[in-house]
Amino acid sequence: MYAYLQGKFSLKNPAQVYIDVNGIGFEVNISLNTYAQIQNSEGGKLYTYLQVKEDAHTLYGFFEKSEKEIFVQLISVSGIGAATARMMLSHLKPLEVTHAIQHGNIKLLESIKGIGKKTAERLVLELRDKVSKVDISTNINVLPGNSMQQDALNALVALGITRVQAEASIKKLTVSDPGIQNLEELIKKALKAI
Repeated sequence: MYAYLQGKFSLKNPAQVYIDVNGIGFEVNISLNTYAQIQNSEGGKLYTYLQVKEDAHTLYGFFEKSEKEIFVQLISVSGIGAATARMMLSHLKPLEVTHAIQHGNIKLLESIKGIGKKTAERLVLELRDKVSKVDISTNINVLPGNSMQQDALNALVALGITRVQAEASIKKLTVSDPGIQNLEELIKKALKAI
């Protein structure tokens, strides 16, 4: 229902933030990851997810769209509720959760409070293919104003290459062949390097 809220942060703590949007205050539950991003800000935008239950309507907020997408994926798994998903995103960054699921790192997932071995295995089984489609665009270094690497990354992911492989290939090419000036050339070389 609400894609995002943008406004002034009238109250912040590691678990919640109140966002004043044109005089209306929204209580939003957040992860520690989001809190770390907004703790020094007076205001900003949070991507939101509204969970509707018989006894409550609860709003969750995320600094990055990718964190929201991971949260939605996590709560789609049987046995993972919003509180557990928020705990996971407080313990690990979205990219770390994605990598743990993609690489079947059961031990890392089990280290999170509320996640046992069977739940960790279920997460890997049900989400391994889905999380590779989640857009985590914060992990590639691009120069300000230069979006060629980001465009190449998006193109490779659209072609079905996993984000991790595409990022590694582009980073490798950026170092080994910094003279690439053309997006098409970068994509072709990245495909060959995978």
